[in-house]
Amino acid sequence: MDDYRVVNRESWDERVAAHAASPDYKLAEFERDPSYISDVVRFDLPRLGDVSGLRGVHLQCHIGTDTVSLARLGAQMSGLDFSGPAVEQAQSFADKLGLEVDFHQADVYDAVDVLGAASYDLVFTGIGAIGWLPSIDRWAATVSGLLKPGGRLFIREGHPMLWALDEATDKLEVGYPYFETQEPMVWDEGGTYVETDVQFEHTVTHEWNHGLGEIITALIEHGLQLTAFEEHDSAPWVPLPGKMTKDPDFNEWRLTDRPERLPCTYTLQAVKL
Repeated sequence: MDDYRVVNRESWDERVAAHAASPDYKLAEFERDPSYISDVVRFDLPRLGDVSGLRGVHLQCHIGTDTVSLARLGAQMSGLDFSGPAVEQAQSFADKLGLEVDFHQADVYDAVDVLGAASYDLVFTGIGAIGWLPSIDRWAATVSGLLKPGGRLFIREGHPMLWALDEATDKLEVGYPYFETQEPMVWDEGGTYVETDVQFEHTVTHEWNHGLGEIITALIEHGLQLTAFEEHDSAPWVPLPGKMTKDPDFNEWRLTDRPERLPCTYTLQAVKL
């Protein structure tokens, strides 16, 4: 289990340059339009509310597009990621945009030691983050440790039901664990989730699923109170190729056939007691 960070970090380190250059991350749009924010953050604007003046941290921030989006909305943001190249790219990008955002390289489980206990009004986590972590309980402890009393967790993630589906089958078929397992799911895949022609050398990753009950229970046990929870039938990427259609107005992907059958993502909010 000790090598999962090394294996995953090699994969993420290698993909930073390709992600920054991909049109899907829209870095050029951020530079062209000072009001532009990421699609992920824009989707949740009605749920986020006013974040002006809040001290926030974005855990597992990757190249920082959601982080700088929150900064553009007025939050005083920090970002944390375990990938050195990702942190360098994120910091360079924020500096280029003229935003005062500080990025830190560290494992998410070390965030309290690196950033300080009870230091934040807002902990933000975006899509595709917690599946890289073996223990949702340790993650919840980290979130709790970072938040001030009354501070808020805001997370939008891929739904564990979606992560449990086998995308290689013609039907919607459960092929992988819904609940957290001791051993990781080990994948060997050469691509990535954005448009790019880059061929990667580091293709193995270790990942875990976490059931909704496990996530919510972990947060409650570490002193957070659930304040909002909403499941969505859409995702901002194509998790099931060949089975989904993009809504041009909504800018997200749903099942082409009866999208009400599958929760693709969820938004969860909780407050530190």
